[in-house]
Amino acid sequence: MKRKALWLMLAGMMLGLGLSQAPAWAQEKVFPSKQVTYLVCFDPGGQSDRGARVYQAPLSAALGQKVIIDYKVGGGGALGWRELTRTKPDGYTFAGFNIPHIILQPMQQDVGYRTEQIVPIMVFQRTPLALAVLGTSPIKTLPEFIEHAKKNPGTVTIGGSGAYSGYHMAVLRFEKLTGTKITYVPFTGSAPQMTAFLGGHVNAVFGASDDLTRFRDQVRVLGFAMEERFPGFPDAPTLKEQGLDMMEAVDRGVAVPPNTPLPIIKKLEEALIKVANLPEVREEMIRQGFIPMAMGHEETKAHIVKMTAIYKELTANLAK
Repeated sequence: MKRKALWLMLAGMMLGLGLSQAPAWAQEKVFPSKQVTYLVCFDPGGQSDRGARVYQAPLSAALGQKVIIDYKVGGGGALGWRELTRTKPDGYTFAGFNIPHIILQPMQQDVGYRTEQIVPIMVFQRTPLALAVLGTSPIKTLPEFIEHAKKNPGTVTIGGSGAYSGYHMAVLRFEKLTGTKITYVPFTGSAPQMTAFLGGHVNAVFGASDDLTRFRDQVRVLGFAMEERFPGFPDAPTLKEQGLDMMEAVDRGVAVPPNTPLPIIKKLEEALIKVANLPEVREEMIRQGFIPMAMGHEETKAHIVKMTAIYKELTANLAK
């Protein structure tokens, strides 16, 4: 009898030890049980921030907890993504991420994180890029822009958001395809990029579709880097129509730190996909000039693998 009591006591001690060492998420009956933080890695007012703001209220409702937005700006998003990889993987902090930024940055230099450390929950929007000048510019067409750039090598400036980003890649590919020499001017986000452009501090931008939509009365689009014309600018030709085989866009989504437990990933995915499919959210994305998406965890992982292979080939060819 005493031996049985001893065994029961030992078993109870082992069970208690196991529970005390279990991860916090396993001890929680319901996730989330407190407010969560949505980390934005670019300046307030840019695409990443505006996308987060569209999602903030409906995501709070879907999760049953308040979603607060915080900022970690710098390095074309790299500072925020580096911080994400060092954040506790409990689901209470997640961050907006951009493709191809999270692919190109670690591919080109040491930025403090690796692509595979950014664990995607989903992609919720796509932003096609387009080459644009101010509406007051004497340059009216793409051929005129290319001719001007060839006559003035290195003096034509094109602004973009971040280094080793989709914007940067667009300029490098444009140079390669047109035989021009352009000076790329990186900004910490699309908000300062557009402010500088509208102020005449750069000659042109590879601008995001939503920014060009917002300032459509002040800009002249020379060509969208899309397969087909962008619905918001039906009269603007694609670059492909004009002989440049360029398709460039920025995909945005939400990611968690490495080693985040799968049950938490699935809970966040369920909530985010629910928000992505809300008619009012989709309508607002379209109104702002985005292409709404609802690409889940596994599909986004496969998309990143596919795009990594594409950009490895592109950067190798651009280096030649």
